[in-house]
Amino acid sequence: MGLFSGKTALVTGSGAGIGRATALKFAADGANVVVSDIHVDGGEETVSMIHQAGGSAMFQRADVSKAADVAALVAGVVDQYGRLDCAVNNAGIEGTIAPFADQAEANYDAIMGINAKGTYLCMQAEIRHMLAAGGGTIVNLASIAGLIGFPGLSPYVASKHAVIGMTKNAALEYGKSGIRANAVCPGGIDTRMLDSLADQATSGAQSSAQMMDPLHPLGRIGTPQEVANLIVWLSSPEASFMLGAIIPVDGGYVAQ
Repeated sequence: MGLFSGKTALVTGSGAGIGRATALKFAADGANVVVSDIHVDGGEETVSMIHQAGGSAMFQRADVSKAADVAALVAGVVDQYGRLDCAVNNAGIEGTIAPFADQAEANYDAIMGINAKGTYLCMQAEIRHMLAAGGGTIVNLASIAGLIGFPGLSPYVASKHAVIGMTKNAALEYGKSGIRANAVCPGGIDTRMLDSLADQATSGAQSSAQMMDPLHPLGRIGTPQEVANLIVWLSSPEASFMLGAIIPVDGGYVAQ
């Protein structure tokens, strides 16, 4: 019997990277997992990996920036498994690197639509169900970019600061109702997103590890699994006194 046996976890943006690692860990710990992503192939691959390992999972496509998609997603979770115990709002994009004054409005709208509005819409739908069910856990994916600035990434930085604010407010409003909302702030993690940023920043001259390893006091970037371990722990009864926490998992980056 796993720690999450009989419980259901929803992980958005779980077709790859941190989201996939989180979905796999929830399943390994006994949860029924609802994998959601805008990319069908990646999401279905995650479900296949869970099934091959003997776990329980289903895939539902959703664009988290659209309220109707989010409502259908959470309704689908409850229809399939009868409950939603743990929600991980991970879906996000990085956008393009440019000076603040040169950022395109379309880039800002896309990033805020998915990272900020998408998290907001997901939290609303999740909280409504959790209130009716008597509680649950929410873990939002912020970033060290929600704690400090990064030149060239102003829309992304704004979106992740917004995620942290939403997390704190939800924690204050719903903690006494049995809903624990927390956020994690990854540093450089070995994902497609970091590869994209490295390509933009160095015009393909350096890999993400070459660019980012020296910037982390631990001397390396992290793995999706290292972030997933924290997310799943925060979702577990072992973290029962954690509420409104904003936790870096960044190899010491923001300690500098």
